[in-house]
Amino acid sequence: MASNRHASVDSLDAPRPVEHTPQDSLGAYGTAYGTHPSYYGPKVGDDESIAEWNPSEESLRPVRGRHRVGRQRGGTIARSRAVLGVGVIAAVGAGGMATANEDGAGSVPGMSGAADKVKQIPLLGSLVDTGSSEQAATTAVFTSAGLTEAEVDSGRDAGEALRARILQQADQQETSAEIQARTAAVQQVQVAAVEQAAALAEAERVAEEERLRAEEEERQRLEEERRLAELRASYTLPLSDFRLSSGYGESGSMWQSTHTGTDFAASTGTPVKNVHTGVVTEAAWAGSYGYRVIVELEDGTEIWYCHLSSMNVSAGSEVTTADVIGFVGSTGNSSGPHLHLEVRPGGDTAIDPLTWLRGKGLSI
Repeated sequence: MASNRHASVDSLDAPRPVEHTPQDSLGAYGTAYGTHPSYYGPKVGDDESIAEWNPSEESLRPVRGRHRVGRQRGGTIARSRAVLGVGVIAAVGAGGMATANEDGAGSVPGMSGAADKVKQIPLLGSLVDTGSSEQAATTAVFTSAGLTEAEVDSGRDAGEALRARILQQADQQETSAEIQARTAAVQQVQVAAVEQAAALAEAERVAEEERLRAEEEERQRLEEERRLAELRASYTLPLSDFRLSSGYGESGSMWQSTHTGTDFAASTGTPVKNVHTGVVTEAAWAGSYGYRVIVELEDGTEIWYCHLSSMNVSAGSEVTTADVIGFVGSTGNSSGPHLHLEVRPGGDTAIDPLTWLRGKGLSI
């Protein structure tokens, strides 16, 4: 409401003065106001009391340029926040003034009226106690700002306490950022360590595979040497002292076709040794082969010993490696003493005896 002290004829659009005749002015107000020409108040009846008239919104025309704005929808939250902000400011001011009063600074004019206004504001009236409005408002406002009641009651400066609280929160945020940075750094180190460990494990795996491969190759080499050693122990050359005279596949007048074996030239009577363990299937005269001994091995391979001067075994007997089965001679179709040796796998077509003997680990 406009105050009487601030209203003037120049600032308000007041009604123009109305001239009164002495007769009109001497009506009900004649005795009180006479014919005063500058009176603008309303006329009253005879039965109404006479009092000083103050201009008001009801008696004055609206001020030019001022219009009422209709209330818009959706502004409840904004107005509530605005009212709350104004209430907080008023409460803080009230609390400060109340503190000044308690410290002996004297009474502040209008302090009780400000507290009453705070009580009337929605959402803040409950914060102010009717018994001690200033102290309750101060406690409620600073408590909602993050200060405890104990800090407010202890008399600690509210601004300093709030500043300390803000600094504390800033320190906490900085500490949280440092913790996050350290955590990220630790995670990076852990990832690098895992990758390094994986690379090391892969290198170790490759090295282990290479070691196992080398060991396997060495094992196979030793196994082959052992096998050859066993073959040398289980297989032997038919003669200890000899000279190769005719080879496998040669042609000549001595044979109907190509040569089907290998000739080992040696002196007559040189012992002929069994090449490998087997069973004697034949020991007899064989025409152009002369005296012949046939030994069948475990895999079915037949070994023919031909042109013998004499035989030392009979059919059906078992012979082992290096057993003497006969002696070198020149019986049958022969041009001199020698051993004609043939190798027939499965008792079928003859193959090169030298290749077969070398396959058994023998050097020849």
